[in-house]
Amino acid sequence: MIRIAVLLGSTRPGRRGEAVARWVTEVAARHPAAVRGEVTFELVDLADYALPLLDEPVPAMFGQYRNETTRQWADAIGSFDGFVFVTPEYNHSVPAALKNAVDHLFAEWNDKAAGFVGYGVHGGTRAVEHLRLALAEVKVADVRSQVVLSVFADFDYTGCDMTDPTSAGRFTPGERQEPAVNTMLDEVVAWSAALKPLRADVAAESREDVVPV
Repeated sequence: MIRIAVLLGSTRPGRRGEAVARWVTEVAARHPAAVRGEVTFELVDLADYALPLLDEPVPAMFGQYRNETTRQWADAIGSFDGFVFVTPEYNHSVPAALKNAVDHLFAEWNDKAAGFVGYGVHGGTRAVEHLRLALAEVKVADVRSQVVLSVFADFDYTGCDMTDPTSAGRFTPGERQEPAVNTMLDEVVAWSAALKPLRADVAAESREDVVPV
């Protein structure tokens, strides 16, 4: 079975991303591939892992993780076949916590598929563009379709104190957004399935390279 993580990339208190990620996971559970039992979707909250700023002495490419937090993160990411990244846009890019989480690992990301759900004043589009570049370096295949959520059009602030800068509003995605999620998921599911044999071949080659003692 294909396992896909809906990865919530913001750790900020009061973040809008939690409501967005839960909605994406709910929509994904209704996807035809999920209904047929061919794929499962799981919400992975980056905040649950409390990763420090990258403090591994050996570059991630060598896979020699020294810290327990890194090993737990590696076990989680390594267990999935694909990802849907849910990210806000901070100053024209992704949250530092999300970039840091990507940089902690290497092989666990390799030859897997990714789709994107961005949200923000500009729909998270510029954050997603930066994230695509970073993921390319860890050999993640990103799909073309993405979901763009506006903090103006897809959130309702009725009854909110707009003088309160922590007021996140209520997430109310427009009718066009669920079809957009499903289009993106179609691609992530297909690519995740297509890449799985490649990872199996790479793993087999690695075992053959080990010389018995």
